[in-house]
Amino acid sequence: MIKEIQLRVNLIEERKENILLYKVSKKLDIPKSEISAVKILRKSIDARKKDIIFNYKVAVYINEQVSEKSDYIFEYKDVSKAKEIHIIGFGPAGMYAALRCIELGYKPVVLERGKNVQDRRRDLKAINQDHFVNEDSNYCFGEGGAGTYSDGKLYTRSLKRGDVRRIFENLVFHGATGQILVDAHPHIGTNKLPKIIENIRENILKFGGEIHFDSRVTDFKIKNNKLQAIQLQNGTEMTVNSVILATGHSARDIYELLHKKEIALKAKSFAMGVRVEHPQEIIDQIQYHCSGERDELLPAAAYSLVHQVNERGVYSFCMCPGGFIVPAATANGEVVVNGMSPSRRNNKFANSGIVVELDIDKDFKKYEQFGPLKGLEFQKDLEKIAFFAGGRTQTAPAQRLVDFVDGKLSSDLNETSYQPGLKSAPLHSLLPKIIGSRLRKGFAAFGQKMHGYHTNEANIIGVESRTSSPVNIPRKDNLEHPEIEGLFPCGEGGGYAGGIVSAAMDGERCAEAAIAKF
Repeated sequence: MIKEIQLRVNLIEERKENILLYKVSKKLDIPKSEISAVKILRKSIDARKKDIIFNYKVAVYINEQVSEKSDYIFEYKDVSKAKEIHIIGFGPAGMYAALRCIELGYKPVVLERGKNVQDRRRDLKAINQDHFVNEDSNYCFGEGGAGTYSDGKLYTRSLKRGDVRRIFENLVFHGATGQILVDAHPHIGTNKLPKIIENIRENILKFGGEIHFDSRVTDFKIKNNKLQAIQLQNGTEMTVNSVILATGHSARDIYELLHKKEIALKAKSFAMGVRVEHPQEIIDQIQYHCSGERDELLPAAAYSLVHQVNERGVYSFCMCPGGFIVPAATANGEVVVNGMSPSRRNNKFANSGIVVELDIDKDFKKYEQFGPLKGLEFQKDLEKIAFFAGGRTQTAPAQRLVDFVDGKLSSDLNETSYQPGLKSAPLHSLLPKIIGSRLRKGFAAFGQKMHGYHTNEANIIGVESRTSSPVNIPRKDNLEHPEIEGLFPCGEGGGYAGGIVSAAMDGERCAEAAIAKF
């Protein structure tokens, strides 16, 4: 017999050996000898009150052995001589599209503009130390996409778009720890993701798929509204049948190419703002109601904040406890910041994007001449402003939090995790009013919700501009572009995902849709 039950464990109990077995025995009123195993299905922390509680959902095996086998089996077959599906981009959407193709007996041919994870590290070092951005190899482009050097957050609300558990199980199959199957807000960590991505690459190659790095797509050959071929930057032309376009939300050249060829695009609402960085100890003390260091059993505390300002949401985005801020620009002449964390989340800083919802129909009147690219052009301009305010390098403009809210230039700045460095700048006046004024009111409100959050020990760093794509590439119910036969817009770049898991699910769906065309 197997029973699923809920358990609540306090901090003192959590330290005790076999506490779950004891609690299960007591709750079900059965002797421990009859309990074969207690399997944790879900674990979360309730820190709303001073007495912190660990919530467990467990499966209790009563006189029954636990099966160590996963319910998910990934059977890959040799597809070296099978029909080809071309995939542009090797981020989460592209990777999972390729794996799904192999499962279904089709050969994925992946074209990635950037480098593999090992070679990519040198270009990341160049951004951080030399302030030079390789436009094809950076924190956004390269093997694994923007997800490779990220926190590896796997939490998603896209539960109706596919089998979330299947995505998690596939990550475990390729080397992720089984803890991601248990945690309520799972993450992998920037230090562990590259190896998992290498394993995925090796599996794709092992079963006959192709992956071409340093292969930027520069043109689409179309005849009678049917995609015939794709052209690479080196002049190579590849005949295609079905193409999954999984280039991510920062591949602006792809949007510009499609627009130039008069292929339908839509401007899309998105969000922009800044990144805020606190000492992690401050966030721990607020969230765990403690003084000094948090209890060793507790992870670095996170937060989620939202407030309505002038009919727009101001909210936290991609919160990274125990993490660091990185330069996420994809071209020289722009400054973009993003956050990430190692698996242990043991850095001394906490950072989060704090962004403002922008309405594509109301907020971009000055950019109407750019049509569907108006949000993208607004995004570009803000990143250029940040570049000049930071001193025309990857040094980022910054301000102490209270100074920002009060409209005061900071005479000095706090220590930061951002390697290229910070320069004091009046972000309160540099940011457009639709963003800056709302952020200032939002931060003041957050300080009332989290006492101690509104402090000059925190830095505001600009700009957080790549939260999602400002462009949508439309598609029909069969996931194919409404005008171009054989083109399947996919993932974050198409406007159909908002993170690793939702992008991976969309990649699988697009693979199935592309195969259905054969």
